[in-house]
Amino acid sequence: MQHKKVKVGVVQATPALFDIEKTVQLVIEWIEKGAAAGCELLLFPESFIPCYPRGLDFDSIVGRRTEKSRNQWLEYWENSLETSSHYVAQIGEAIRKADIFVALGVTERESIGGSLHCALLYFDKHGNLIGKHRKLKPTGLERYIWAESDGSTLVSFDTEIGKIGGLICWENYMPLARMSMYQRGIEIYLAPTADSRESWQSTMQHIALEGRCFVLACNQFIQKSDYPEHFQADLTHEPEIMSSGGSVIISPLGEVLAGPLWNEEGLLTAELDFSVLAKSKLDFDVVGHYSRNDVFKLEVVGQPEMLKVR
Repeated sequence: MQHKKVKVGVVQATPALFDIEKTVQLVIEWIEKGAAAGCELLLFPESFIPCYPRGLDFDSIVGRRTEKSRNQWLEYWENSLETSSHYVAQIGEAIRKADIFVALGVTERESIGGSLHCALLYFDKHGNLIGKHRKLKPTGLERYIWAESDGSTLVSFDTEIGKIGGLICWENYMPLARMSMYQRGIEIYLAPTADSRESWQSTMQHIALEGRCFVLACNQFIQKSDYPEHFQADLTHEPEIMSSGGSVIISPLGEVLAGPLWNEEGLLTAELDFSVLAKSKLDFDVVGHYSRNDVFKLEVVGQPEMLKVR
């Protein structure tokens, strides 16, 4: 039996913060770099478009909104992505030319109503937007700018390069959310994040071991000087390196295949050997011989069946 080998990449990069036009061009450039490196799947960080607004408080005050708060929100809102926009078409065309699967972290703007969601967009290698996952529970002050999602976006995809799905940032601390992915038989687990603490590496390694899956985790590299000038006064107490990255690729046996990458931009790549994935199930299978389905049952409201993509 021939076990496939798949080359994947994770992008640790700096967006053009609060500038959707320039950031889309950066996305296209990284897609081209990923294709040139021979990647068959490419993952971008959480909210790469238009940025993860780290360090900003949007002038939040309990029980009161200010004009400064609304103006900062407006700038973020204007540079967020609608999935029906020409930007998505541009990205899709770049993906089609590159012949590569892409998962792209964005802040998505609703076309009706205007709410924002932290989302992971999935594109097939033909450049088609085949689905999206929206963060179930934004963390802390993220709840001020991002709406919540539901089980209908706990999506997964059965592709020629493997079964793909994932969660965003601290959703990966939610045991039942992880199980919703495992029960779909995820083989390549995607975990875009904004968490650059060293302890995040332990979480990623745990998920690889728990799910017996390959884990691709990526983060932005952000310096204070990357922010537009008019935000600098709000960042006085922030360190110069605001997000050091920590992108990493881990095997189903918890071995680090690439990274972690710190304090710079870069493309991490690794070859995923699916024979390792099969061998990892010898002593642990979270939805198989180690699951005890006679004792535990999980119902996920609204979760779609895995979508076959070819």
